[in-house]
Amino acid sequence: MAEENNQYTFENPEYRKTYWHTCSHILAQAVKRLWPEVKLAIGPAIDEGFYYDMDSPFPFTPEMLEQIEGEMRKICKEKLKLERFELPRAEARKLMEEKGEPYKVELIDDLPEDAVISFYKQGEFTDLCAGPHVDSTGRVKGNAIKLTACNAAYWRGDSNRQTLQRIYGIAFPKKEELDEYMARIEEAKKRDHRKLGKELGLFMLRDEGPGFPFFLPKGMVLKNTLLDYWRQVHKKYGYVEISTPIMLNRQLWERSGHWDHYKNNMYTTVIDDVDFAVKPMNCPGGMLVYASEPHSYKELPLRVGEIGLVHRHELSGALHGLFRVRCFNQDDAHVFMTREQMQDVIQETVRLFDEVYSTFGLSYTIELSTMPEDHIGTVDEWERNQDILKAAITDMGKDFVINEGDGAFYGPKLDFHLADSLGRTWQCGTIQLDSQLPERFELEYVGEDGQKHRPVMIHRVVLGSIERFIGVITEHFAGAFPAWLSPVQVKVLTITDRADDYAAELAAKLDALGFRVETDTRNEKIGKKIREAQLQKTPYMLVVGDRDIENQTVSVRHRTGEDLGAMSLDAFAGLLKEEVDSKTIK
Repeated sequence: MAEENNQYTFENPEYRKTYWHTCSHILAQAVKRLWPEVKLAIGPAIDEGFYYDMDSPFPFTPEMLEQIEGEMRKICKEKLKLERFELPRAEARKLMEEKGEPYKVELIDDLPEDAVISFYKQGEFTDLCAGPHVDSTGRVKGNAIKLTACNAAYWRGDSNRQTLQRIYGIAFPKKEELDEYMARIEEAKKRDHRKLGKELGLFMLRDEGPGFPFFLPKGMVLKNTLLDYWRQVHKKYGYVEISTPIMLNRQLWERSGHWDHYKNNMYTTVIDDVDFAVKPMNCPGGMLVYASEPHSYKELPLRVGEIGLVHRHELSGALHGLFRVRCFNQDDAHVFMTREQMQDVIQETVRLFDEVYSTFGLSYTIELSTMPEDHIGTVDEWERNQDILKAAITDMGKDFVINEGDGAFYGPKLDFHLADSLGRTWQCGTIQLDSQLPERFELEYVGEDGQKHRPVMIHRVVLGSIERFIGVITEHFAGAFPAWLSPVQVKVLTITDRADDYAAELAAKLDALGFRVETDTRNEKIGKKIREAQLQKTPYMLVVGDRDIENQTVSVRHRTGEDLGAMSLDAFAGLLKEEVDSKTIK
């Protein structure tokens, strides 16, 4: 009964998608009413809202978006019925030609011969569409629609085709829900890792290297602290670490299958008349390391990790801060095992993931991605491996959803989508089950029976791209990293220049204890120094003046504004050590 009651609410993802799909048609109708010369391309629902791509002779300004919103509200009030109808190919093509919609004509031409060609009509507006939609524009609340952006987009994602304008929008059944969403968006803007990365001196992006981030000194402290933690956790779980070359020859990539399945994303060059590729992932190098010496069943599972620098060619329009870059460090690992060990290894890996994600206060959902059209291996092998992933997760009492056809070309995978403090999700971790590459690389181990056998392996990352994960946690913590992770953990602030020597003495002692500390002895008012330290998200400030020198104490303030009072340096160091050692989140 509960499911029936939720059928036509946003709690039902299918209804939400249908609602937003209808909003995209209302958007297109509004634009055509205001500017009939605009040509329509496509307008789907997406994960958060909807968009419509249009070919317009002029750019859409913020003022024009407001005008479109007003027309959309009118269309909602008109309660236009959405009517579906079908046409034969020739008639469908003629209809779109008569309406002057060349992009729709192209879409019709590209449909399979046996395709059902359907349209939806609402008032004077008709659009080529497979649906579904709500039954009336009156179902959409006009006062809960917001057009959020307008960006350039290539027709059919092809940079050689026409550049279109993509108008994004969001809508909800209630105005209050829209207001809450917009408040979250405003908070997200404040947390934008590109903005905070610049303000906190973490990283920079330059036109000289689009998609190739530069890490600054404080960013390197953050990155190295994160990697130190990664190494600690993986040592605990029995991993060894390797490093493989950044560039390997074409023959290797052909053997792995990447040359055929991933070449468009790879950077290539020629050395001594031989084709080489900069590695887009670490797997083939890991295969060579395993194959370099014989192995026994007694060594398995063999857990091998690598923080590998990889390069992938991303379209310039897809680049976005640290979230989408062209070079990044991947916390890769490969676990080689017997078939009998598969479920135990998968579950052990999930427990490692649980430990890491809980350290950052991140919850997650799991997707099981199944066989894509472009794959290697038999259907039986894929189904067998998919069943093993399902059984491993189900046995742990964890839920998952199926993501049809989105597996890696060599095997099915579990993708871990992390939820941050604003409720946004980020795909970071993955566990990919692979029986194909061990076959291609002829990997072996000697079994208990003395015979040679083929191992199975998993590819897995927990953080994913280190750079992207830094972007995620920067926004998750709004730049206020936990003390154990913060580039600067303590800032010593002097009230007068008489405290300069004492401040230097305190900083030296804290540094000797392994804490990251800075001093601020500028001739500025203490209030300004405190505010600037808070803006830098420094976890603790030690304010020192004449009384502190006399009493050999420090006056401790937290970045939240909490005044912890005066205490000895040893007492403060103990407090901070406990927070760092326990990796407290605050």
